[in-house]
Order: sequence, then C-alpha cells, then structure tokens
Amino acid sequence: MGENFKALQVIENESGEFNRRVIQRDISDLPDNDVLIRVKYSGLNYKDALSASGHKGVTRNYPHTPGIDAAGIIESSTDSRFQKGDQVLVSSYDLGMNTDGGFGTYISVPGDWVIPLPDKMTLRESMIFGTAGLTAAQGLHSMIHNGQKPDMGKLLVTGARGAVGGFAIMIAAKLGFDVVAGVSQMHDDTEKLLNLGACEVVDSSLTNDKSSRPLLRPAWAGAFDVIGGNTLATILKSVSYGGNVVTVGNIESHELKTTVFPFILNGINLLGVGTQDTPMSLRTQLWNLLADDWKPDNMNDILTEIGFDELDQYLSIMITKKSRGRILLNLDS
Repeated sequence: MGENFKALQVIENESGEFNRRVIQRDISDLPDNDVLIRVKYSGLNYKDALSASGHKGVTRNYPHTPGIDAAGIIESSTDSRFQKGDQVLVSSYDLGMNTDGGFGTYISVPGDWVIPLPDKMTLRESMIFGTAGLTAAQGLHSMIHNGQKPDMGKLLVTGARGAVGGFAIMIAAKLGFDVVAGVSQMHDDTEKLLNLGACEVVDSSLTNDKSSRPLLRPAWAGAFDVIGGNTLATILKSVSYGGNVVTVGNIESHELKTTVFPFILNGINLLGVGTQDTPMSLRTQLWNLLADDWKPDNMNDILTEIGFDELDQYLSIMITKKSRGRILLNLDS
C-alpha cells in the first residue's frame, strides 16, 4: 500500500543532536505487522518527551515517531479478531518506543496489542485517559484489591497537577474516597483541584520529612504517589496501620531511602504499578471500568487539545516536567 501520511519524526544528525519535524511518510515504511490503524487521537506522556529528545533508554534507533498511546479505526487486518472499520486503542507495549507510534496518522502493530474500544467510550475519551488514566486506574484497582476502603480515612495523591495525579483524584473521589491533593507549591489553582474532587490541598512541606525518625504521626490512610524519592519515604512513615501506598513515578528521585519499620510495625503495603507489561485481561478490565463506573464526569477539566503545529512546543514543556494536566493530540487538526 503506497499512501502518504503526516507524522512527527525525530532525527539524529551526524553530530549526535536530535531534531523534530512533521513530515510526510509512506505507509509502506511502517513495520509489517498484523493490524494497520488510522490514528485519530494520541496523548502526550513523559516517555514520549524522552523519546522525542533522543533518550536511548526509551528509543534505541532513529529516525523515529514517538507516541505510546493511539486510538483510531482499523484500516486493514490479518488478525481474525479485528475487521476494517473497527474502533480500537493501543496503549504502551512497545508502541512509540521502538515501534513507530501514535504521533503519526497510521500505525502498524501486532494484534495482541490491540484493544477493542469499550462500549460507552469514544475514541477521544480513550486518549484523554491514555496511559495516564490507565496508570491511575491500575494503581487504585491495586489498592482496592489489597483492601483499601473509603471509610479507612483520607487518601493522599501527590503530583496532583499532573495527568496521572489528576486522574487519580477524579477516579478516587468518584469511588467515595476523601482525597487530599499534594502539590509541590501552593498556587492559585487550588480551586481547580477541589473541583476535580479533592477535599483538601496540601503542599510538599507535609511530605518532605528530613529527620531520622523511622515513623511519623499517621496523617493518611493510604497514598497514591507519583513523586518518589524522599516524598515517598515520608509518605511510608506517615500512613496509618494497614494502609496501601501506590508508587508510579520518580519525578523527585528513583532512589528510596527508608527503613523496614513502616512495613513490620504498621503493616504498610507498598504497591508498584507499571502499565507496559500489564496482562491483557487486566487491561481490558480497567478500560471497561474507565468507560463506565470509573469514568469521571469532569475529565475535560484537565485537558488541553492540540494539533501537529503545537506538538513540538508541548513536548518541550513536558520534558521539563512542568506540564499540567492531560495533553491530547488530535491528528485531524
């Protein structure tokens, strides 16, 4: 099939520098996989910003098209599970890492990566969620499966201004939790976080203990942390007996310096979440929850929708870790 399509391409020049540009590509240049999808929407993630900046730990070979999330319509399929015209989504696996991703209007992927679009969810909604929403849902699902209940007390969510934190607040609030939104600094957007579903907003002074104390006075019944580092260490010391703490990020640091006391004296559970290798059965369950009972009523409140002409700008913002909310790429704009 010889057909041109628009895509962001990241190129490494002879001096080892990386440049981004929107080009016309040919479908025949895509890998020979089971399913060809016409992408309608994609979402921006920090991993995309790393790939778009030449991070060889994410993407080994360039030129490359990032985009770990994609939703669209099947153009052709050799996998009997999918037919031309089906609405589908793909999230994580190797998409956008070493397989050309959703920042192009076509992707070619293995059938085992493809999820039929759930009932009660639009293509646009699926990519408003994207990996950020899936991560939030998986973390909360893990906590609930491990016994976390709203009547146990307040649930802290750090990184509340980011996409994962924002979704964690909205979903947890819908499930009946009293959510405390943790932010690095207090700004004039406190009212916005309260509107997302938080009952309180606190700054990082409450999650930055620098003493040598192994335990602190309990402050939360559980926590959803995207920060890592000393923030996570402080949280572990501050959660009530039997509470669950989900860790999904390392914005502050990938290192964790703590003691065993929160675990052996307070019975704390530390739950790690990584969506890339999540089994398809759990993925499908989570997407169906997001399409129905777990779908926030206010998800557009954290959304910025962009086209190709703004993509480079927002990737530059995201790599600085100053991005706010969820950035949605509309590939038809």
